Amino acid sequence: MFLLGALYDFPPIELASPEGIIAVGGDLHPKRLIQAYKNGIFPWFNEGEPIVWYSPDPRMVLFPKDIRISKSMRKIIRDKIFTVTYNQAFKQVIRNCKTVQRKGQIGSWITDDLEQSMIKLHKQGIAKSVEVWQDNQLVGGLYGLDFGNLFCGESMFSLVSNTSKIAYIFLAQKLELENYLLIDCQVFNEHLASLGAQEISRNTFKEYLPIDN
Repeated sequence: MFLLGALYDFPPIELASPEGIIAVGGDLHPKRLIQAYKNGIFPWFNEGEPIVWYSPDPRMVLFPKDIRISKSMRKIIRDKIFTVTYNQAFKQVIRNCKTVQRKGQIGSWITDDLEQSMIKLHKQGIAKSVEVWQDNQLVGGLYGLDFGNLFCGESMFSLVSNTSKIAYIFLAQKLELENYLLIDCQVFNEHLASLGAQEISRNTFKEYLPIDN
């Protein structure tokens, strides 16, 4: 485990601990976040704790072509109860991801500093969102970082049942059409596994990282 300083460099991800921890400390400056995600590393910590940087093995991912849509979800989409937009309400999405209460979760790992850095990355065209609307009200969505052929998913929320699934399905279908290789889902999640996400080794995941990292 490494202690980060002023520089934005990270150690090789192969040096991560068995728990996937690669480093602690540093800050959440947009340049550091870009460097982290391009190298397969992401921050994960609680408010008031030191920043912890992870690169787990295995890695949860979705190959866009593998998106799994149940019959019930196909009907919901077909009924057009919801409207989906792309990258139109980023601030609203990340704020909901930060504040919506989740079962078994106390507080949020999306701190004020992380929220502001992600908004700056959105202004740079790197952080993007999917929005799900019902009667002109935002009821679900997700956000992540877009690196051209790799989308690093960060967080999602639902105010109405199934809306985070709709956002995820929309994203996968959009990225498949645009020839993206992978959606990074970070760590195992039963919700995403039911939609077709799977675990791959860290070494395999590394092959999909941007070559200019």
